[in-house]
Amino acid sequence: MTIISPSVLAADFSRLGEEAKKVELAGAEYLHLDVMDGIFVPNISFGAPVISAIRKSTNALFDVHLMIVDPQRYIDDFIKAGADIITVHYESCDNPLSVVRYIKSKGIRAAISVKPATPVDVLFPMLDELDMVLIMTVEPGFGGQKLIPETVEKVRALRKYLDSKGMKLDIEVDGGITPENLSTLTEAGANVIVAGSAIFKAADPEKVVKEMKNI
Repeated sequence: MTIISPSVLAADFSRLGEEAKKVELAGAEYLHLDVMDGIFVPNISFGAPVISAIRKSTNALFDVHLMIVDPQRYIDDFIKAGADIITVHYESCDNPLSVVRYIKSKGIRAAISVKPATPVDVLFPMLDELDMVLIMTVEPGFGGQKLIPETVEKVRALRKYLDSKGMKLDIEVDGGITPENLSTLTEAGANVIVAGSAIFKAADPEKVVKEMKNI
């Protein structure tokens, strides 16, 4: 089943609670929350207090994506704010598996993300401890970019490896995803779809979410 995770980066920040509720009512199961520190990626977004404030407005599953240096320092803060899944970047941690184990020790689902230039096979030794892998289909840091075609092959390679091992794992994709290119990613094996502008800027978000799910 395809799961839709609208990215809050594309929402109207002056009314985040209403925007979160809007996409939940449109049928999105997750809400993707990009946390950026201006160091790991060249942009700054928001932190745990904002997530905590949004949490009061929606029952959607909070898909928190930490694009920050040394993320373990803040794991407890994001759990307290309402995170249901926490994704850290392979490139941001000295020991990614240690961070994953810490997240899971708190009863939260854990994921690792890789940038477009990072080979996906670096994650193969730790897949049995993950709940999800997030493959970035653009360079992280800014919304509104176009999908990098080569990243689709990373999705395909990961799904092929998982199938060969009989492993059930979510593959999330994030960046430049629209109803027009989504089928390429789902055919490759992605099942959790992050989309920002395509949903939040749509005249009819429910129609877009349904269309994406049907794809």
